[in-house]
Amino acid sequence: MHIIRFGGDYSRRKFLTDASRGVLATGVLAPLAKTIAATGEVSKAYPDELLSIEGYTKGKIKTGDYITSANVEHVKALMQPITYQQIVKQGRKLKVVKSTTDVMRLSPWEYQEATLKNAGKAKFDEKGNVVNSADGQPWIGGNPFPDPKQGIELAAAQTLSWGRHDASFYAITAYAMRADGAPRFRYTGGWAELSAVARTTLDPKPYWPEQKDKLRFQSVFFLSPNNFRGTSFMNIWYYDHRKFPELYGYVADFKRIRQFPTDQRFEPLLPGLSLYLSDAWGTGDPLHTWSGYNIVNRGPWLCGLSESWAADAPNWEHTTHGGAQGKTFWDTNVELIPEAIMIEAQPTGFPRAPVSKKQLWFDARNQVLVGMVTYDRRGEPFRCFDGAYSLYEKGDQKVMDGKHPYWSWCHFTASDIQTGDVTRVEQVKVHDTQHKSGANDPSMYERYLTQNALRSLGTS
Repeated sequence: MHIIRFGGDYSRRKFLTDASRGVLATGVLAPLAKTIAATGEVSKAYPDELLSIEGYTKGKIKTGDYITSANVEHVKALMQPITYQQIVKQGRKLKVVKSTTDVMRLSPWEYQEATLKNAGKAKFDEKGNVVNSADGQPWIGGNPFPDPKQGIELAAAQTLSWGRHDASFYAITAYAMRADGAPRFRYTGGWAELSAVARTTLDPKPYWPEQKDKLRFQSVFFLSPNNFRGTSFMNIWYYDHRKFPELYGYVADFKRIRQFPTDQRFEPLLPGLSLYLSDAWGTGDPLHTWSGYNIVNRGPWLCGLSESWAADAPNWEHTTHGGAQGKTFWDTNVELIPEAIMIEAQPTGFPRAPVSKKQLWFDARNQVLVGMVTYDRRGEPFRCFDGAYSLYEKGDQKVMDGKHPYWSWCHFTASDIQTGDVTRVEQVKVHDTQHKSGANDPSMYERYLTQNALRSLGTS
């Protein structure tokens, strides 16, 4: 007989007690950051009942089961309310896979190595920017706050490095779905991001000397349908988190580059999409154009962190289910996260923002974003985001990122709670034979991240 030493009530009381004292100390049985540094995994920081879905539900749901309307009540507390409603009312389902305990499988290898190497070396300077505490220079790589004590530390780490690679390119397909389950639009294109600082792989590192005052270069462009081919946007981010990025775009109708207002970040990228530039990775705006960052909740959570790469599909396309026509939601694998941290922030740099606040959920083990909900100006729920990450490794099939398997996001869902519309986005292998997903390609800057690159993409 297995004797349960620490039941769900023990963990819940631990999280509630810490919250009442205003304390954030990750881990339940032992300090999480120290456990990871010593062992490379998280098992000793949490009781068994937080390390498997069987333990959490006392066997009512098991690894390999689907969470459906028939059993979702057992895990209602582990998901965003809109996800729960989608399961109950729209036939959404989630397959449960084994929980990951090895932290090296939860981020790019070099990013996690830098996190462990540089632990304790970060601080906020007088401007509120993250710097290396030894010399006051920009951050040097990895997660600056692997043992977070404040909500702003979680948001800062996410803002500093979205995809956790020095450079990333994602070939993307986006589907705009109506509330009745019918598709409105299908867009293909690409998303590129390149870090100018905190580099762990690309030379020169940790900084690109000529661009040391920049945080990142980021662009998104569209290839289809034809009437939007060439439409693109490019952000040039300053390292100073009080400044808005420079925002440029190629307007296909006029065949020219134009500069957009710097705070124009709350409009759909294209018709039908429930996506704003502000939504990117939950931190699509400079850190100090929002405020608050208060920690409002902690506890176990469900999220897609493994077994999400569609390795057997020719172009990594994911399958769907649910909704009136069986096309509204991605088929999704999720696992139990022993501890997630929810923070809440309010926009302060946007007088016309349609959003009054956002809530962000982070995996306490590696501080990766695992969920987001935004609220309209009346304080009503507006849009909900959930997604899936994975190592791109399945049996003998692998996508390599240097010496290690590629880690990245696989797909995400953005749900407009008020209209019922859903936007599904997936990372695929390639578009137009030349725009291939991958990381740390030094040619990415010239291909995707200059005004000449936007012009070339727009006229090709």
